Amino acid sequence: MSANATTIELDAKVRFQEIDGFGAAVTGSTCYNLMQMNKADRLRFLKETFDPINGFGHSYIRISIGCSDFSMSEYTCCDEEGLEHFALQDEEHNYVIPILKEILKINPSIKILGSPWTPPRWMKVNNLTDLQPFNSWTSGQLNPKYYEDYGTYFVKWIHAFEKEGLKIYAITPQNEPLNRGNSASLFMGWQEQLNFVKAGLGPKLAAAGLKTKVYAFDHNYNYDNMKDQQQYPLHIYEDSEAAKYFTGAAYHNYGGNRRELLKIHEARPDKELIFTESSIGTWNKGQDLTIRLVEDMQELGTGTLNNWCKGVMVWNLMLDADRGPWREEGCKTCYGAVDIAKDFKTITRNSHYYVISHLAAVVKPGAVRIGTTKNADDAIDYTGFENKDGSRALVLVNKDTKAREIAVSDGRKQFTYAVPARAVVSFKWN
Repeated sequence: MSANATTIELDAKVRFQEIDGFGAAVTGSTCYNLMQMNKADRLRFLKETFDPINGFGHSYIRISIGCSDFSMSEYTCCDEEGLEHFALQDEEHNYVIPILKEILKINPSIKILGSPWTPPRWMKVNNLTDLQPFNSWTSGQLNPKYYEDYGTYFVKWIHAFEKEGLKIYAITPQNEPLNRGNSASLFMGWQEQLNFVKAGLGPKLAAAGLKTKVYAFDHNYNYDNMKDQQQYPLHIYEDSEAAKYFTGAAYHNYGGNRRELLKIHEARPDKELIFTESSIGTWNKGQDLTIRLVEDMQELGTGTLNNWCKGVMVWNLMLDADRGPWREEGCKTCYGAVDIAKDFKTITRNSHYYVISHLAAVVKPGAVRIGTTKNADDAIDYTGFENKDGSRALVLVNKDTKAREIAVSDGRKQFTYAVPARAVVSFKWN
């Protein structure tokens, strides 16, 4: 071992959060693209991605409740007024559910999180002052008179997926509740989310006997710079009746700093944190691994996990050569974790795919983040875990333009490794 080696020590007696898993969003667009592939090619890719033994073992995926900006059309599961009209739509039947079933066969323990981009339009008003009907997919607010109906909508959606053999592990009440501008969207400030979950969603889930986790917020670290929305989840948790329905909070990283995760955890250590969305695209050289791989692992891997996140998901698993299909007013410049060429055969794996795969391959569901220390070396970022089977895992980033030697010890085993320049490395050992 070189005298200049970075020494890293793992201490399994120091224990932090338990890990739920890692993955990407399986959007309508992702499923459409996957369904255009030859079945053998598709299954080969899905096994590589989701197989927990012979593949990377992605274990947590996010889907939309109704449409998202990466859907074939704008829709909800109840576009005609009245919950008697509730039904899953063509996008679910033709694309999303078939793909989810194929994934479930490969990884029966997969966790699914659902998020709505908009409620049915007949439940929306332009604002909460005059409560005028707002027949638009984009923006608007939830009419308080429909809190119970919208809670029932969630229950019906969960049950509809259960009938297909697909268990919903968790939900968020609204994707990006402070973003009015998406192709399908709804503004839902913290007070509205508190009231909706307290009066509608929470009681309806409880009455149905559902144990589905509910995560608050599901938006940016900086709360879109809205002064009255800062620390959104903490305001909700102050209401004990509402707080009992929330498992924790979910975050995206399109604004602000991941240090917000630590602030929220320290204020309410009894509530969980998960990270549910990040994108790469033309704006950040999203297909250039020499730039993105190290930066994205620091941001999404070591950065979120060392700040108490139990799960990490990125945006679209797969987009096509034109970065779609997408909806107007949605993102037209996003890449997928992978992109598939026009032949629907050739796959380009981007940084988000590699970051999630590094994590999922060595840190298994049920693992616990454990104590780690190193000698002074700002070039190395890392995070360590103990899996349920007793194996240990380390995920590490070398930010330096030169290779760095590391020496790892966990009290029962030691090893050294020369980490290449600007590289991500993952380890798992017994």
